[in-house]
Amino acid sequence: MKNTPHLFGTDGIRGVAGQYPLDREMVHRLGRALGLTLPQIVGRQPLEVILGEDTRESSAWISRVFAAGLTSTGVKVDYAGVLTTPGVAFLTRHHGFAAGVMVSASHNPYQDNGIKIISNAGMKLSESVELKIERALKDVPAGVSATPELPLEPDAQLHDDYLQFLESLVPAGVDLSRCRLVVDTANGAAARVVPSLMKRLGIKAQILNALPSGRNINLHCGSLHPETMAQETQAAGADLGVAFDGDADRAIFATHAGRLADGDHILFALAPFLKRRGLLKGSAVVGTLMTNLGLELALAREGIGLKRTPVGDKYVLAEMLNSGINLGGEPSGHLIFLDLSPAGDGIITLLQVLRLLAETQRPLAELVRDLKQFPQIIRNVRVRQKPRLESIPEVAQAIAEFRRDCGERGRVVVRYSGTEPLARVMIEAEDEEVVERYAARIAQRIEAALGTY
Repeated sequence: MKNTPHLFGTDGIRGVAGQYPLDREMVHRLGRALGLTLPQIVGRQPLEVILGEDTRESSAWISRVFAAGLTSTGVKVDYAGVLTTPGVAFLTRHHGFAAGVMVSASHNPYQDNGIKIISNAGMKLSESVELKIERALKDVPAGVSATPELPLEPDAQLHDDYLQFLESLVPAGVDLSRCRLVVDTANGAAARVVPSLMKRLGIKAQILNALPSGRNINLHCGSLHPETMAQETQAAGADLGVAFDGDADRAIFATHAGRLADGDHILFALAPFLKRRGLLKGSAVVGTLMTNLGLELALAREGIGLKRTPVGDKYVLAEMLNSGINLGGEPSGHLIFLDLSPAGDGIITLLQVLRLLAETQRPLAELVRDLKQFPQIIRNVRVRQKPRLESIPEVAQAIAEFRRDCGERGRVVVRYSGTEPLARVMIEAEDEEVVERYAARIAQRIEAALGTY
């Protein structure tokens, strides 16, 4: 049986702030465990780590406690304050930090938080390194009655370095100043980056949800709730709308008419454009099990392949590196432009879309017009445990019935969330009624077997 990390999910360590594994004692121990592990990973001294956080009310104390644990092992901490996760990833790689740490629960509500550890290459950790940290944790004493906090002062230069990098991604001669944007920063980390970037680029932007209170991150806004952004885009007569999530590694777009465009739409718009310019490596893109079948068929018509991975950007990146492909992502809006960064970065995605519109002189609606997505439903079922879903006879039977009825013109994916106690059921097919019926049937059978009461 494969040895897998216990604490680390698909996107770091996540939970309710103040509760295990994000209670004060455990956060301090995790900081110390990372500090004890870094010499094995990096193999050099002295060790220096960059630390950033999002706008949740718990992020500041988690940062201070984690930093105290980390510095207790002799590691120096450079504090970026509120910054996006991909911003921390860039700075880790750019400045040669031994590792990066981001305190964020991404798109989750404010009550949750998380600790994401980034390798010195600016990528998420491999499972083997996560296991080393968990083994080191066993050597860190438990039962500490009082956990210290390390006073932290943000280094403004770190923010400026990231902004300079983003600004450099717009080629000379590409004028974005005529573009009118609506941007939803989700009351998250993007609120500290996007307004400054728009000013540097001379872009006229209406900024929504950029007043973080500590409790309003992702609250009825951002990439999980992009409807208001889409409505504002249409009402303002803007060229484009975009909504980020709490740590800005995702971006969901809206056309000038207010129609939403997810990650699949953006892959479809960009992949043929890059191929025509000889810039699409491998003549393929990488998606996941959740990538719409309609995208796969539409790309095939352009002579572009699609490779699928399990859900999670770290799996997308692994396949991109393995296959020599430089474009990939997820419908959630988490896209990776490997020639620019190994980290999914919603702001980079925005800049690439703006460049596409400027160079083609075509609106996004026209660029995605030929993508016909299959009807797709995702149902979430809260579960009390996580046995293999297809080992449940009633669930396996419903899945087999769907596959028999739809064949190759339909897809079903049942999986567990890597960050929440949820089972996810994804159904897509040409017939919307069939999609709704089977999604409900499979979800009901999972709930009957595993649901919470």
